[in-house]
Amino acid sequence: MSEMDQVLFCIRCGTRLERRFLHGQERPVCPACGWIFFADPKVAAGVIVEDNGRVLLVRRINEPGRGLWSFPAGFVNALEDPARAAERECLEETGLEVEVTGLLGVISGREHQYGADIVIYYGASVVGGSMAPGDDADQVDFFRRDELPPLAFKATRIALGLPAEIK
Repeated sequence: MSEMDQVLFCIRCGTRLERRFLHGQERPVCPACGWIFFADPKVAAGVIVEDNGRVLLVRRINEPGRGLWSFPAGFVNALEDPARAAERECLEETGLEVEVTGLLGVISGREHQYGADIVIYYGASVVGGSMAPGDDADQVDFFRRDELPPLAFKATRIALGLPAEIK
């Protein structure tokens, strides 16, 4: 079931929504107040932190990808600057305070039903904190690129400059 099919009532007035063709596609619309539901993309942001040729990764404790590794990342909150979200997520997952040094790339395409439609990833440098896993990670470590652990997502592989698919 798509997001569009799950929205049944108007968030403004509570009236049952109708489906109308508007702005290029069928959308839920309130017949009473005119509110239109637009499904917004989920956006995630993360950081690639390197130290002496090694890259910072976290091991996931939640599905999908439980037990697999990813760069520190998470969802961007409404009205939050994506670079600040990436720094926040890194602190939450690794205990390390980082400063974004530049945009590295943007990846599109939702990999699983709970994932982001857009992943923005930045280069970052450690500026403080103490490395310790937190939030949805149970391990955090730096890895040489030729000794990477099993990775959780295609987006992680792309961000690390690896082929998107495992051969």
